[in-house]
Amino acid sequence: MARRGLGAEQIVSKLRQIEVLMAQGKPAALACKDAGVSQQSYYRWRKEYGGLEIDQAKRMKELERENQRLKRVVADLSVEKQVLKDIASGNF
Repeated sequence: MARRGLGAEQIVSKLRQIEVLMAQGKPAALACKDAGVSQQSYYRWRKEYGGLEIDQAKRMKELERENQRLKRVVADLSVEKQVLKDIASGNF
């Protein structure tokens, strides 16, 4: 069974936890291990969610999902438009 990723709130929480551990003098590798996160995930999340608050990260994810949905709608409408053009011109 595939493992589902963490939500935006959980990611921001993990980032904060790791930052606190690192501020206490722990190296990044140990801080990530204590938080149960790989270093690769930590750096990827830090790049994406860096200075965001939990509500901002949640909003960003919602906007990304909405953007993907709208792109699919535009693609579908473009195909329908092309089909209607072809039918109108007799090229079917």
